[in-house]
Amino acid sequence: MSKREIYEQKTEELIMPLIEQHQFELVDVEYVKEGGNWYLRAYIDKPGGITVDDCELVSRALSDLLDEHDFIEDAYILEVSSPGLGRPLKKDKDFARSIGEEVDVKTFRAIQHQKDFTGILKAYDKEKIVLELEGGEEMTFARADIALVRLAFDF
Repeated sequence: MSKREIYEQKTEELIMPLIEQHQFELVDVEYVKEGGNWYLRAYIDKPGGITVDDCELVSRALSDLLDEHDFIEDAYILEVSSPGLGRPLKKDKDFARSIGEEVDVKTFRAIQHQKDFTGILKAYDKEKIVLELEGGEEMTFARADIALVRLAFDF
């Protein structure tokens, strides 16, 4: 397991009791380096949407827990936020909730000369996802080939 995965897993373990106490949903935890800085991000949600006050509540409590357990070696910036409109689908519960919804799929390498696909999520399992593309054609993607799946949104 990589350092990144260990930090994400330990953070998830710390935050879950707080998330459950407030009846929120933990969408994702990520530890990433961007522009020379490390970021520890927790994405939370609840029915009706998450508020700034909800994010502040979780951020303050999580910050205290992280200081107490002190397992992250690098300096980092903690962010707690809503997953946003184009929320990524990562866990089975995300895929289950999104069956019948329009999603964007980005692949690591080109399939049929493209890397970006949009369609209706028809099915998923541990190995693959199935989209119904425009025109009714179904396309199956191996999950190992997928860089990102997120809810589609139009402006």
